[in-house]
Amino acid sequence: MKPSIYENSRDVFLDTVNANDYIQLERVSSIYQSLKNSIEKPLKMILLYGKPGTGKSMFLSKLHQTLISTQKAYLYKTPILDESEFFKTLAQDLYDMKYDSELNFTQFMKVVESMELEGAEIPLILLDEAQLYSTTMMEKIRLLSDTRKVKFVIALHKTEKEDLIAKEHFQTRIWESIKLENASTSELKIYIQKKLMKANCLDTANMFTQKSVNTIHKLTNGNYRNTNKLLYTLFDIYMHYEENNPLKIRGSEISTTIVEMSAIHTGLINA
Repeated sequence: MKPSIYENSRDVFLDTVNANDYIQLERVSSIYQSLKNSIEKPLKMILLYGKPGTGKSMFLSKLHQTLISTQKAYLYKTPILDESEFFKTLAQDLYDMKYDSELNFTQFMKVVESMELEGAEIPLILLDEAQLYSTTMMEKIRLLSDTRKVKFVIALHKTEKEDLIAKEHFQTRIWESIKLENASTSELKIYIQKKLMKANCLDTANMFTQKSVNTIHKLTNGNYRNTNKLLYTLFDIYMHYEENNPLKIRGSEISTTIVEMSAIHTGLINA
């Protein structure tokens, strides 16, 4: 049985992080290029921050995919909160050294300081969800970056309680802070349509008028994660009507009613 166009469209908005799903928007591409340029600058750490759902994890995944063919770059999608495991993972990735016993910060620093860099290449560590690391651990990461033998790109949620960049030792050592924002209304329309067209869902891509996108933006505030959840649910509802009551979805434009039903289902509207 041929899959429904709504099923294919629904699966486009699965809440996953895959570098191949990266959608190029003008402002986002400019920020991404700025991040790449920052990596080429010497020595200091780079901070990538923004509210949840603004695309930090996607940025890191895309950056990692781009860099691994030309330099040593390692992406830690999930924080390694045990200190010994963190340094053992670094030792394995950076120097191909395996430790079965405990490895503390002091021991690892001795390893780092004894290593000679091959040419001018400084290995790059991409840390996602860095707000989950303790303040003590972040200080040790900062000390590692001060050795000039490893560089970190740190992605974290920017909140008042977890404002690591306010700490003096980060302010003086971060080369550049890059902030990600939610999408504007026009950006959100391009984002939705490009995601669908990339998956050859041309019919449903054309169903999104400016009016329907305005409604979606009002509900999600342009947050990519919330938009993905909303549209996954929206196409799930379309599938239900296609099977049980196709007259409900006979229009050529996305139904505002179904958008609102989806928002209720995902908790964006309190019913």
